[in-house]
Amino acid sequence: MTTPIDTINKHAEVYAKIRALLAEKVNALQSGIDALRRDHLPDIRRAVLRAAEAEDNLRVLVEAHPQCFIKPRTRVLAGIKIGFQKGKGAIDYADADAVVARIKKHLPDQADMLIRLKETPVKDALAQLPSADLKKLGITVIEAGDQVVVRPTDSEVDKLVDALLKGVSEEMAA
Repeated sequence: MTTPIDTINKHAEVYAKIRALLAEKVNALQSGIDALRRDHLPDIRRAVLRAAEAEDNLRVLVEAHPQCFIKPRTRVLAGIKIGFQKGKGAIDYADADAVVARIKKHLPDQADMLIRLKETPVKDALAQLPSADLKKLGITVIEAGDQVVVRPTDSEVDKLVDALLKGVSEEMAA
């Protein structure tokens, strides 16, 4: 007589074999990708260097001839936008606390607009509280009961397989 655990074990064996086959196929794919990368990377590196050199040469030419970019300030030539544009600028400071203190000192009427205060509950600390306290705070615990677990003990390949399986599951659900 077959017990339920025997049936579950047989299904687990089928699942493990299918995952092993899938892992082999993913390994083959990854090996192919690695081989392609090794074959093409030197050419790509050379092309990147040539592109950077060509861009530098173009920048030097544009900088040397600003009179060509008065009106319009930019032009599209050979599919490349070149010319001049106003820089966006950036704000930088070394010590955020010091800036906040100076805002409070020099611009107190604008402090609420210039300083962001963000208070959020600390979920890890809240998870340690008893359920009675959580209830008083209006917090509900989601999915705290037993859940079915079907998870292989992962290797690096299995993590990639899981990601692929998740993508397939999402596609099937859509």
